[in-house]
Amino acid sequence: MLSPDTNLAQVVKPSPNFGERRNGLLPSILLLHYTGVETAAKAIDWLTRAESQVSCHYAIDEAGVVTQMVAEDMRAWHAGESFWAGESDINSVSIGIEIHNPGHEWGYVEFPDVQLRAVEALCLEIIGRHRIRPERVLAHSDVAPRRKQDPGEKFPWGRLARAGIGHWVRPEAVNSAEPGLAAGVAGPLVAEVQMRLASYGYGIEPTGLVDAQTEFVVAAFQRHFRPARVDGAIDQSTITTLERLIAALPKDPLVA
Repeated sequence: MLSPDTNLAQVVKPSPNFGERRNGLLPSILLLHYTGVETAAKAIDWLTRAESQVSCHYAIDEAGVVTQMVAEDMRAWHAGESFWAGESDINSVSIGIEIHNPGHEWGYVEFPDVQLRAVEALCLEIIGRHRIRPERVLAHSDVAPRRKQDPGEKFPWGRLARAGIGHWVRPEAVNSAEPGLAAGVAGPLVAEVQMRLASYGYGIEPTGLVDAQTEFVVAAFQRHFRPARVDGAIDQSTITTLERLIAALPKDPLVA
């Protein structure tokens, strides 16, 4: 029987799709998704069916109702093939929250205030319980940029940061006259940007060439940290925002 980990969970609907965390790993990532289906009820139904082979710890509908499906100490199956900062088993090191939104396929809409207030409350609880660092509050698209776009460019990461959730800096304004470095462009600047993205945690190799993986990763970065224009091209706004973000990383108290 599933006992809720928080009194914020108004509904408990157990999913059979979970297991033990690998090698006793503990949650160090909070991963945010959107449901990407027409209704929250449809998403929760699918996440709790054995045949789906997917699950999440929590779902939050558009009215802010929180449903828990998997215990936080268990490994839910929400991230899929993914990578962050050297870790490829993201499910073993994360807690996943599905935030209902039809998404890009079904009519992507703004996230309502009542829903975001519930997201903020739940995230703050989870971060506090597990001591999750700000820079490890991530989008599904951050850890799986080739496959995923969620929770997308309409998700208000800046608002969450003001509430004490996640890592955020002011994005550099986009210069509409600058197209940026797109597919096929090569050079030392491309390699430098790739190295900086990798140092932040993204799965990218410093090849010096804007290849398909680079475009996916840059678009994921833009979607999270510079949502004014999501095109996968390396422009000065993207570079400056990335530099600003790395410079603002919290200092590790264990490092002198």
